[in-house]
Amino acid sequence: MADDIANTMEEARFVKQTRNFDIQRVIVKIGSSLLTNNGRGLDRTAIYEWAKQIAKLHKKGVEVLLVSSGAVAEGVVRMNLEERPKKLAALQACASIGQMGLIETWWSALIQHGIQSSQLLLTHDDLSNRSRYLNTTGALTQLLEWRVLPVINENDTITIDEIKFGDNDTLGAMAAAMVNADLYIILTDQEGVFTDNPRDNPDAKMIRQERAMADYLFDIAGDGGKLGRGGMLTKIRAGRLAAMGGCPTVIVSGAIDDVITRVVSGEAVGTLLTTNDEDKIIARKQWLAAHLRMSGSLVVDAGAARALTEHNRSLLPVGVVEVQGGFDEGDVVEIIHQDTGERIAVGQVNFSSNDARRVARERTEQFDKIFGSSEERVVMVHRDNLALTV
Repeated sequence: MADDIANTMEEARFVKQTRNFDIQRVIVKIGSSLLTNNGRGLDRTAIYEWAKQIAKLHKKGVEVLLVSSGAVAEGVVRMNLEERPKKLAALQACASIGQMGLIETWWSALIQHGIQSSQLLLTHDDLSNRSRYLNTTGALTQLLEWRVLPVINENDTITIDEIKFGDNDTLGAMAAAMVNADLYIILTDQEGVFTDNPRDNPDAKMIRQERAMADYLFDIAGDGGKLGRGGMLTKIRAGRLAAMGGCPTVIVSGAIDDVITRVVSGEAVGTLLTTNDEDKIIARKQWLAAHLRMSGSLVVDAGAARALTEHNRSLLPVGVVEVQGGFDEGDVVEIIHQDTGERIAVGQVNFSSNDARRVARERTEQFDKIFGSSEERVVMVHRDNLALTV
């Protein structure tokens, strides 16, 4: 790992001070540490400043989507509570109350620049369910066509631990993939990703540019790593999720003057996490493996299980012995070994549950007869859309 870091720092000396971006659509995520005024509710001065930067991009024709935290903190202040509640019901109530102030503040900050904004509250179910995902994508697309700026947040009022994104870094990354964003900007309270904690080690070096899939990033930002307490782990994970859709990520301090416009213009501030075609597949598999809830199950025989786990093959319908649950084409399902009952993989299925039942145990040459028309789908789950869990 030390050699990897050393090589990265050596390369960083030669990184150009400008980056070549072709940006038509950008997602900006701003976390609670920046949005809240030392526990005293929303920092409206900072919000109005970011709105001014966003307005500059908007006037140039750049489409901006905003992922904003801060609802719970604002709710705590509005209810005059001494500290953040620990009970789930109280946290959800604070989120409900604070969301009113959060969206009101963003609307006021943006409308003074002539920018209409909207609110979109999401849960993990909204993006893991195919029909909800498509509906959400359609709504976002329409808003952008109308030149409306969506303000996105997790719906903390109704989410529970089992279905939470867990952080808005992840939500922003999934939104980036949903709308095919050209750049994902994560504003944080640190200047970027460092080789060590710069607050403790003055010799720590910033990593100016690296592949999102570089393993050593987890070594220095992981829970047991040097930056684990700084929340950098979720941002590295988010960069990998964004890479799934081919979207690069910049992790940068939100306190830098004109930071949003400077990043979009290509100035080399913060840490740029890049992606390539190979990384897209790796990131996609990690995204699949991280899914919290499955839409259904495919039970496979021993031969299909070996093809998946030992030979990196796609799952063919002939190997599926049972289809469980109801799901749509494109949903994420689990793949279970018939003999052991163990989950061996998860993946995006190419058939709805009804069609999957029709083709289960069948060979592909029978598909045209089954459907009564030419059928191009030949695999149940393609290997590029499948992640092993064993």
